[in-house]
Amino acid sequence: MASTHRAPVEEHPDLMELRARHDRAAATPRAQTIEALALVTGLYLAASPWIAGFNGFTTLAVTNLIAGIAYMLLLGGLGNSYERTHSMAWAAAAIGIWTCVAPWVVAGDVARTRSITSNLVTGAVTALLALAAASAARDHAGDSGARGRRGMPGDR
Repeated sequence: MASTHRAPVEEHPDLMELRARHDRAAATPRAQTIEALALVTGLYLAASPWIAGFNGFTTLAVTNLIAGIAYMLLLGGLGNSYERTHSMAWAAAAIGIWTCVAPWVVAGDVARTRSITSNLVTGAVTALLALAAASAARDHAGDSGARGRRGMPGDR
């Protein structure tokens, strides 16, 4: 019986091409802009109770702090490990939606003009940035897939 030597899965050509494609996507100015804006937005979300002046509402302040840190962790590694974090953009979009509704959902009477305005604007921006991150991954994957199919025999 002949023995076969199999290369490790990390050296598979398809996996190597996928990693190269993600590296190219992460190097684009669009991805770098999205990552930078996401970090700044997440930082603002975490600090917004103290910046906008509603830190007296403890439940909303803690919610925004946790949501901001989670958002930065989800989209902050976009450039370094794009292949792993671009799929987390959907979770970041959920954080943006949560941020929009949090003033009415968290315990206590925290729905005031400052907290509502800050959370609605920040939540909308976080959701849009997360959707842009997900879109950038999908657009880039679609471009390379279209190139690969162009020369296939039998396709019309």
